[in-house]
Amino acid sequence: MVRQLKHHEHKLLRKVDFFKPDTKQGTIRQNDVVRRYMIQKPEDYTSYNRLCGQLRQLAHRLTMLPPDNAYRLSTEKKLLDKLYDMAILSERSKLSAVENKVTVSAFARRRLNVILTRLQMAPDLKAATTFIEGGQVRVGTEVVTDPAFLVTRNMEDFVTWVDSSKIKRTIHRYRDKLDDFDLL
Repeated sequence: MVRQLKHHEHKLLRKVDFFKPDTKQGTIRQNDVVRRYMIQKPEDYTSYNRLCGQLRQLAHRLTMLPPDNAYRLSTEKKLLDKLYDMAILSERSKLSAVENKVTVSAFARRRLNVILTRLQMAPDLKAATTFIEGGQVRVGTEVVTDPAFLVTRNMEDFVTWVDSSKIKRTIHRYRDKLDDFDLL
């Protein structure tokens, strides 16, 4: 048996329920990924995790089909091409790579704030998130204000500053490329 709590212990712990586990806390791996890639919403991690599980399940079911099956070959090629184009996989390899290399971290590495940091447009993830939420960054022609925006391999080249951004103006002034027409 557990001893009775003393008065001061009971007052400190009166809002804590030891019999019901805290479901918001998450696992060690989840906390590590959330901290490393600065995932702000826990639903994002959950959706990435669910998506990884569905992809692994699809890959496993495809491997159970005969190797010369036409449906398996076409679906396998489409799946590997799509994951390569999204830059989740680094190369178009085999279906076993989907089971081994598709992780939550692979999806989190494609988030816009991580891409900004990797392109050295921001010093760290926190600054990148601030720039994105402030409307300073565009992907292609669209201004993106969500740091959870997933950037594909093709769209990575089109991540730039907004034309009216003071950061872009400061960079051009530093490089002596500031045009007076851009100031209008």
